[in-house]
Amino acid sequence: MFPRTPLAPALAVTAALALTAAPAAADDVTEAINNALEAYEEGDTVYAAEELTFALQLLNEMKADGLAGFLPDPMEGWERQMDESIAAGMSMMGGGIGAGAEYENGGSYFSITIMADSPMVAALGGMLGNAAMITASGGKMVRVGREKFMQQDEEVTGLIGGRVLVQASGEDVDAIIAHLETMDFNALEDFGQ
Repeated sequence: MFPRTPLAPALAVTAALALTAAPAAADDVTEAINNALEAYEEGDTVYAAEELTFALQLLNEMKADGLAGFLPDPMEGWERQMDESIAAGMSMMGGGIGAGAEYENGGSYFSITIMADSPMVAALGGMLGNAAMITASGGKMVRVGREKFMQQDEEVTGLIGGRVLVQASGEDVDAIIAHLETMDFNALEDFGQ
């Protein structure tokens, strides 16, 4: 038996909290945030900002992994190769997150890219919703499930929920649309909300 002192309950609570908090402290995001807080408290705002930027980058990578889950599985006869370069390239386009894949079936090839929460996507919103502008530029509106997409030559582009851009390009537009029709656009619209 431990002696009953006024500190014993406080130590027990502290120990319990430390044990439950240990797994969270082990992840990279938490570590970066804690480093930033420590640096800030020490007056090192440059390092604090670097650590917060790093934590944000890690969080965006996690979100991009979740976004990749919306890419359609390859249909029979097709193979899919995930494109890892898209997530890294989003910072050059003003931010946001992205995921993509390339699909191949013997001699046919196409790619699908999903971008979310990007200033570039917001800028395209007005154009993609304007049927007159689409037809004037040589495109046409096509339905993919309940969503409207713009088709121009070998490219099919849609804006889901006003913030998620789905863009596909390749020579087999029928195969592109068939793959896009398997996507869960309702869940994609809610992604990250």
